[in-house]
Amino acid sequence: MMNYKPVTEEVLEALRKAVGAEYVMTDPETLDKYKTDEETDPHYHHLPEVVVMPANTEEVAAVMKIANEFDVPVTPRSAGTSVSCGAVPVCGGIVLLMERMDKILELNKEGMYMVVEAGARTLEIQEYANKEGFLYAGDPCSADSCLIGGNIATNAGGNKAVRYGTTRNQVYSVEVVTPTGDIVTLGSTLKKNSTGYCLEQLVMGSEGTLGIITKATLKLLPLCPYKLDILAIFTELDKAIGVVPNLIKAGLNPTSVEFMDNGFVRSASDYCELKLPHYEDGYYVIITVETFNEEELESKMEQLDEICTESGATDVLEADERVWKIRRNCLESTRVLSLISTSDDLVVPVDKIAECIEHLNEVSKKYSFKLLCLAHAGDGNLHFQILKCDLSEEEWEKQLSEFHAEAYAYVYSLGGRLSGEHGIGAKKLPAMEKYTDPVEMKMMRAIKAALDPKGILNPGKVFNVR
Repeated sequence: MMNYKPVTEEVLEALRKAVGAEYVMTDPETLDKYKTDEETDPHYHHLPEVVVMPANTEEVAAVMKIANEFDVPVTPRSAGTSVSCGAVPVCGGIVLLMERMDKILELNKEGMYMVVEAGARTLEIQEYANKEGFLYAGDPCSADSCLIGGNIATNAGGNKAVRYGTTRNQVYSVEVVTPTGDIVTLGSTLKKNSTGYCLEQLVMGSEGTLGIITKATLKLLPLCPYKLDILAIFTELDKAIGVVPNLIKAGLNPTSVEFMDNGFVRSASDYCELKLPHYEDGYYVIITVETFNEEELESKMEQLDEICTESGATDVLEADERVWKIRRNCLESTRVLSLISTSDDLVVPVDKIAECIEHLNEVSKKYSFKLLCLAHAGDGNLHFQILKCDLSEEEWEKQLSEFHAEAYAYVYSLGGRLSGEHGIGAKKLPAMEKYTDPVEMKMMRAIKAALDPKGILNPGKVFNVR
């Protein structure tokens, strides 16, 4: 880790001149608010020394130049919905908020793109596109609260990734402030481009370590007029997971395939005060298909019913908003069971999903914590929520470490990786360094050192700078 300097009065005065005194905050209440993101374990909390709210790209650039001049670390923060400590200021210094940069600047119908500032809320982008007859396909589960800049920085996935891909697949170009304070636009509204390195894709998913995204040009798609949500309920885990490859091989091209184990079915149902069929013993698979004509929708509905039934579904029902409410509140619901937990979003090849879930469920039986599982089953992204419950702090850390050592090694043996959409942040940094190919890690460190020679931007995330 680099040697950083504290935020002095001289630094504060420079920041006040750059963004305005009212947007430079050092009061204890504000600092305490930004010591964490969605992380509830105090072990990971770190207080910033100052919180800054720039109004535009130029002010962001000015903050970065000040940080470089005074050797002060900067942690960019979107809406703070990270569950991997991605927005925790692990080295103190400046927390830089994007909330004031929240405008939707343009929707071009002919070019089918939208230009937005990084602080625009994802749900508002989706709704604005829908109103104009288009689809913005990025759809993380926290869409109602997360901001687009954070989505791009972490390459967020979500419910629709099986059909449309992750956030990086929805972006033409990004305006970026580099770690040294330069401003550049990477990418363009082109269907193809073989002109030099694909730098926009490098910045997307880099978790704010290679640049601060301030503006983006998003791809839009025609909005499908017909949509169907199906809830397939299974009472056996292997059959619930086994339906996924059958759906993919049938050529249904589903928009989403979401899996919830019974632990999540019960916790989220209780949290939402809703009870659907097989609350006590059901595994839920939610399947969405979209079409441009009604006849095709009816055909796919019949196929879905047939495939799910043949795969062992106990019930196949049309899913209404209650089902999606339960799905959206899965992670939030576990806080009622345990204030401290950890969320893994392991990703494996699609054909290894069933094997992975069954194996890690079996492994977890050796431990005293509670393990729940949900998945973006259509793209191999598995969310294991591990709850501390009544374990002592010492025993919790010990058991979690032992389980992760076994689980991560197993996932990599399947060709999987540590994260499908949440990112590495600070929380998975040790595992990232352990399981990543040394040559790959060497390349990433070289890129970081070239773009951020002082290690100023979001230090302590993804990997340690050496």
